[in-house]
Amino acid sequence: MKKNKKMKLKTHRGAAKRFKITSTGKIMRWHSGKRHLLGTKKPRRMRKLLNKVRVNKADERNIRLALPYGL
Repeated sequence: MKKNKKMKLKTHRGAAKRFKITSTGKIMRWHSGKRHLLGTKKPRRMRKLLNKVRVNKADERNIRLALPYGL
């Protein structure tokens, strides 16, 4: 007799490209605003935009659903 297996969950590819989950389970994202009109932005501001930041607690649940295997 064949056993009924659960379907594999699909990773949302857009979320996989935008978010990373650290080894401790935090979800990190990159800043926006680095694509164009860079001449008007100060170097200090650009340095701060290069760093990753933690995702807001309110958004974490939806991101975890989109990344079931913690990419």
